[in-house]
Amino acid sequence: MEMGQQGAQIPSVPTSLFTSTQTRMSAAVHPLPPQVMAQYPRQSLNGQVSTNPSGPSVMPTPPTGARKRKRAARYSVQYSEVQELDQDGRLREVIVIEDTPPPATISPATTTNQGYSASYQPPIFSAPIRTRARAAAEAQALSSTSSSITAPAPKKRKRDHQEEVRAPPPKKPVQSSHHVQALLPAKSHDYRNGAPPDDKGPSSCDDKEGHYIIVPDDMIFRRYRTVRLLGQGTFGKVVEAIDTQTNQRVAIKIIRAIPKYRDASRIEVRVLQKLKERDPMNRNKCIHLLHWFDHRNHICLVSELLGMCVYDFLKENEFAPFPRHHIQDFARQLLGSVAFLHDLRLIHTDLKPENILLVHNDYKVVHRNAPPKPKRILHSTDIRLIDFGSATFESEYHSTVVSTRHYRAPEIILGLGWSFPCDAYSLGCILVEFYTGVALYQTHDNLEHLAMMEMVMGKMPDRFAHAGQRSKPEFFKDGRLDWPKPKATRQSKRDVKNTRPLEEVIPPIDNINRQFLDLVRRLLAFDPAQRSTVREALNHPYFSLTIPEEI
Repeated sequence: MEMGQQGAQIPSVPTSLFTSTQTRMSAAVHPLPPQVMAQYPRQSLNGQVSTNPSGPSVMPTPPTGARKRKRAARYSVQYSEVQELDQDGRLREVIVIEDTPPPATISPATTTNQGYSASYQPPIFSAPIRTRARAAAEAQALSSTSSSITAPAPKKRKRDHQEEVRAPPPKKPVQSSHHVQALLPAKSHDYRNGAPPDDKGPSSCDDKEGHYIIVPDDMIFRRYRTVRLLGQGTFGKVVEAIDTQTNQRVAIKIIRAIPKYRDASRIEVRVLQKLKERDPMNRNKCIHLLHWFDHRNHICLVSELLGMCVYDFLKENEFAPFPRHHIQDFARQLLGSVAFLHDLRLIHTDLKPENILLVHNDYKVVHRNAPPKPKRILHSTDIRLIDFGSATFESEYHSTVVSTRHYRAPEIILGLGWSFPCDAYSLGCILVEFYTGVALYQTHDNLEHLAMMEMVMGKMPDRFAHAGQRSKPEFFKDGRLDWPKPKATRQSKRDVKNTRPLEEVIPPIDNINRQFLDLVRRLLAFDPAQRSTVREALNHPYFSLTIPEEI
C-alpha cells in the first residue's frame, strides 16, 4: 500500500481485540505467601518505607531485504486445556494460549544509541539477528541432534519440561462458575432488535472449527451489516460493521460457537459491564462495550471502531521507537487505566502492545539523516486498553500461568503467586519497548528468562531468591539462580551474556532519561512487594517534566 508523506492513514484494523494469553473458565487469589510479603518493605517514591504487602554488544549481520517480523504469516496461535483444582477442591478448566510470537527481530541487548531521537537505537549489523521465531526454530533443530531436549510439537512453541502448562486428562464435563451462571441463563439472548436468534448447534454459517463465516453485507442480529473482516484469533473473529440504527461504524468481536469460548466471553462481558458502569464517560480509556448479544450460537461483543494496535504501528514503522514526549503520553494513560482497574480490585494480567489500540491511525512522515529513512510520527497519542478476557478479580480464582511470556513477571515464572504487581511489571516492559522499538526480553525458556532479568536488573534480592528456590528448586543452587545449566546451548548463553543492563538500554544522558530510567527500574523490581504500584508510578517526578517534541 502506498503511504503519503503527510496525513497518511492506515486502515483501522484492531487485530488485537481478540488476542489473549489466557482465558479462564472461571476466575481466585493465590497471594504471595505472607511470610514472603511481610519481610520486604516497599520503597515509595517519596523515600518512605511501606510494609504494605498489596555484557558486551553483539555485532549482528545486515538483515536481508525481508521485513523484520512476519510473525502473522509464520505463526498459528496454539492453545492447550488445563484442568486445575481450586482451593475448595473443585475442578476448573483453564484455556492456556501459547506465547504470542515475537515482538521484534533485534533485542535492546544488541542495539546502540545513535540517530535523531534520544530514544532511537538503530542496530549495527555483523552477526545473525536472533528473533523469537528463530529461537524456537533453533530449539527445534537442536532437538533433532540432542536427546536431552524434548522436541516441540509441530507449529508450537517449545516448552521446557518445567513449564507449568500440562496436558489435560481425558476431558470431563466441568461445571461453570457460579459467577457465570449468575450472569446468564444457559441460553440467553438479547431480543431487543428482532426475533430470538437460532441457538441450535453448528449451522451453515460456521466453519468446521466453529468460527462464524464472514460474508459482506451480512445482517447480524437484524441490526449490524458487516463491512469486512478485521482479524481472526483463537477465540473468534473481529469484523467491521455498520449499525443500521445509528449509521455508525463499529467493531464486533464474534466468539466461536464452542461452549468453553462462549463461557469465557461471558466473563469478559461481566468485566466490561463493570468498567462501563464505574466509568460511563470513559475517562480511564478502557474499551467500552456498546452492546452484546447471542447470534446463531455466537456471543457477539460490540465496541467502538478504533485504530490499529500499538504493536502493529511499531511494525509498520520498521520498529523505530516512539519519540520521548509520546512515550510520556502513553505512560500516563496506561498507568491511569491500570490504576482504575486496580481500584476496582481487577487485575488485567495480559498487558502488552497488542492490547493497546490507537484511537486514530493518522501520522506524518519525517526524514532522518541517520539512518537516512523516513519515520512515522503519530498525530494523536490517544489510546484504549482492550482485551479483558483474562482479567481477574482479586478475590476470585487465579490460574497458575498468566501474561504473555515476554511481559511476564518473575513471581509468575517462579510460581510464587501473583496479584496487582504483575500488571506493573508488564507496564515496565512495555515502556522499555516503546523506548527502543523492540521487546526487552526475547526468550521462550523460563530459566533463560530469569537469567536475562538478572542481566537487566542485577541479582535477585536474597530473600526473593530463597522464596523462589523453595517453589522452583530446579532453577536455583545455594540460594542463587543456577545459570547456565550444563544443557544450556551456546546460543542461549550468548543471548543472556549480550543482554544489557537497564542503564545501558535507557542511558541517563539527560534529566528526562534519568527520571524515565528511575520509573522503569521501580516497575521492573524483582520483588513484587518492593515494586512500585501503578498509583505510585503516576506520582513519579517523570510526569512533571515538560518534554519537547522530537522525532
